[in-house]
Amino acid sequence: MEPVIIICVIVVVLFAAIMAILSRYRKCPSDKVLVIYGKVGTDKNGQARSARCIHGGAAFIVPIIQSYEYMDLTPISINVDLKNALSRQNIRIDVPSRFTVGISTEPGVMQNAAERLLGLKLMEIQELAKDIIFGQLRLIIATMDIEEINSDRDKFLLAVSNNVEIELKKIGLKLINVNVTDITDESGYLEALGKEATAKAINDAKKSVAEKHRDGEIGQANAQKDQRIQVAAANASAIDGENQAKIEVAQSEALRREREAEALRQATAAEAVQAAKAKQEAYIAQQSAEQTRAELEKATQTADVIVKAQISKQQAEIEAEAQAEVVRRKAKGEADAIFAKMEAEAKGNQEILTKQAEGMRKLVEAAGGDANAAVKLIVADKLEELISIQVEAIKNIKIDKITVWDTGAGADGKGSTANFLSGLMQSVPPLNDLFKQAGMSLPDFLGEDIQEALKKSQEEAVKRAAEADNAETLDPKDVEVIESNK
Repeated sequence: MEPVIIICVIVVVLFAAIMAILSRYRKCPSDKVLVIYGKVGTDKNGQARSARCIHGGAAFIVPIIQSYEYMDLTPISINVDLKNALSRQNIRIDVPSRFTVGISTEPGVMQNAAERLLGLKLMEIQELAKDIIFGQLRLIIATMDIEEINSDRDKFLLAVSNNVEIELKKIGLKLINVNVTDITDESGYLEALGKEATAKAINDAKKSVAEKHRDGEIGQANAQKDQRIQVAAANASAIDGENQAKIEVAQSEALRREREAEALRQATAAEAVQAAKAKQEAYIAQQSAEQTRAELEKATQTADVIVKAQISKQQAEIEAEAQAEVVRRKAKGEADAIFAKMEAEAKGNQEILTKQAEGMRKLVEAAGGDANAAVKLIVADKLEELISIQVEAIKNIKIDKITVWDTGAGADGKGSTANFLSGLMQSVPPLNDLFKQAGMSLPDFLGEDIQEALKKSQEEAVKRAAEADNAETLDPKDVEVIESNK
């Protein structure tokens, strides 16, 4: 059973592949254009083609890399109601017409249709073609006179067909038919031309009738003349009457012709007056249009200048606001940074003072609640540092290099050497005095013992110096005493 199943699967797969391939083979009907787009190859210059158009054939659509659409070749009827088109004589006319267009099947034009009309609806194609036709109609009318447009329709239609078809080919369309229904103008110029032609035809007809009537009368008079000559004697009286009648007839005919000529003159003068009025109205309308155009141009120029100025002003305001915002944000950031730094320092100082206060509180508790004892304990802890600072005052004095000239005993019974040493030692304030200057006092046991020892050492040194009166230098032992006192 396994080989059978495998064979069935292979057959199904092959059948599906064949059906898929056949489904991608598309035939193009005669009333449509098949447009294949995607990867469709290159042109003669080696550039990639945007699409491949087929009319009346078939093609295989490669899956994934190609796709297709159809364009309908059904003719499109477009009603173009052109109004107020300006002719070469500056007279505006209305030219209602109907154009029939369709997608072209020429190779190059069909490629244009694929690139510009593919995917557009019928109404969109009609509007696009109508815009092109409107523009070309106005252009052609502006190069022709009204008489030429009205009398030579073939020339007008030929010019319209040539110009419009050239422009329509650019978007892939072909002009099939043009039908101009009627041409009218608001000023009545065409109507005046029609009346002039009608009056001329009527006058020509009347003139022809009069000439024929005159020829008939002359022939009739000649026949009567022959008849009267033959019967002259018998009809003398009749001839006189007939001659009188002829005179009256001639006068009546002359009067009729005179009146007809007067009527013709009045009609021609009226038509000329109407034509002059039409031209005057056309000139006034053109002048008004030119004034309107000048005002429009002036308004356009003014609008351009004002709009540009407003845009420049708005740009300057936006830039100024942006710079102000940058400065404000920078200042706010610096202020926030300074505030954060000061706040951190304040918190640090507060923390230090809090810890010091906490330590002092515990120290007072350890001293049994005696704050004075706690302070003394702190001072005793810093005593070594305070003494070191006091010693710095005379640390660098070279005692062994000092030479003293003793001039004898002074007023107090001491020699110069003794007074010098006493003053030198007293220039360094005692430790107890130093504490008193700071508003504190040393413990009694510490302050009294140190003062007594210092005083005794100083006295012994002074005594030995006095014994060595007139000595140039101090005894090295005295120097050692002074150093030990330090």
